Amino acid sequence: MMTSVATGQIVNNHVITSEVQSQENSWARAAQKGDEVAFLHIVESYQRPVYNLCYRMLGDSTEAEDAAQETFLRVYTKFNGYNPKRKFSSWILSIAAHYCIDRLRRRRFQVVSWDDLPSWQGIAASEPEPEQVTLTHEARNDLHRLLANLPPDYRATTVLRYWYEMSYNEIAESLNTTVSTIKSRLFRARKMMMTGIEKKENH
Repeated sequence: MMTSVATGQIVNNHVITSEVQSQENSWARAAQKGDEVAFLHIVESYQRPVYNLCYRMLGDSTEAEDAAQETFLRVYTKFNGYNPKRKFSSWILSIAAHYCIDRLRRRRFQVVSWDDLPSWQGIAASEPEPEQVTLTHEARNDLHRLLANLPPDYRATTVLRYWYEMSYNEIAESLNTTVSTIKSRLFRARKMMMTGIEKKENH
């Protein structure tokens, strides 16, 4: 979960203060020069947030593990393109989000299971573990259906906004688009989900 706190932000229990950002930028610069220890520090620091994002996007733990590994491989090869002025957490999560979008597009006709996700009302929950989910089977199926019907770009925008509470600007930067596009996607995603709810209620 990403929420504002007095000293910084929290991304899946990873507290991001100005000191942490400075440390992570230092690791990034060192990793750019081939420092493997610095890269391992980054992996240890972000493996949980990255895995959780992949899980929420893909809905499958095995796929999420594969996606997280691929994300860090891409991070390693993209360090030269990292701008230290950009928030490191947004940069690394954007790589994960883009990879998951590509993966969803490749299997667009397959059903994605969202059964273990938290309720829409608690969409900013930090843990995706099944034992923490208290939804009824019917409610889980409803959420599955609503989110599975969203296009990959809309799904990524929704996850980053409602699970990670990223700002419009952060999401736009992460997904290489504009704030107006992000707002439009969220509006349309909410409309699609509401339409899905209304159709169910009318049956």
